[in-house]
Amino acid sequence: MSSRRSRQQSASTRISDDQIIELVSKLRQLVPEIRDRRSDKVSASKVLQETCNYIRNLHREVDDLSERLSQLLATIDADSPEAAIIRSLINQ
Repeated sequence: MSSRRSRQQSASTRISDDQIIELVSKLRQLVPEIRDRRSDKVSASKVLQETCNYIRNLHREVDDLSERLSQLLATIDADSPEAAIIRSLINQ
């Protein structure tokens, strides 16, 4: 009985083809590298790969900005309004 319940739960949590198509469609609209292309013939695999690359690049940019803000914070008066703004940006 527990294996039957397990199969039912697994079937209900599976992603349908329609959900995959909808996700790929939304990603095509959101990711600039894909959106800027003229062709609608980009495969789902390529869309997912480009999306992962885009997310990695965003993470890198955030890390770089955080590092730059930390360096800037180290060079200004800790009690200044500018320092408070930088601390709030870093802690978000």
